[in-house]
Amino acid sequence: MNHATLAAAILAIHGAVIVFNLFGLITIPLGAWLHWRFIREPVWRWLHVASLSIVALQAGLGRSCILTVWQDELTGKTRAPPLVMRAINAIVYWPLPIWVFAAIYMTIFVYACTLLWLVPPTRRWRDRS
Repeated sequence: MNHATLAAAILAIHGAVIVFNLFGLITIPLGAWLHWRFIREPVWRWLHVASLSIVALQAGLGRSCILTVWQDELTGKTRAPPLVMRAINAIVYWPLPIWVFAAIYMTIFVYACTLLWLVPPTRRWRDRS
């Protein structure tokens, strides 16, 4: 596999993580309101909070996402990525200081933890009785 293909794969994974996180932030309160059972699935909920905690921790420490770092290393600063990758990069990567991302991600993490408290996942041991 060449560097461009690996960079594109990392970008796809990054996009999937972003969609997963946004899906949870929107679906959990909506699902609670509409009484959707799947939003209380413990594995999914804890993966969602874990994913957001990693994002918030990296930003809080002033570090870029590891996926961003890997993609930058693979594409290099001098090579121009293909058109589709440039378009997706423009959506995913915003030219803002890291402290702005840290504030946004910390706020989102607090929101996710609040959702965990307000709309708790089911306890499997209770469901089996």
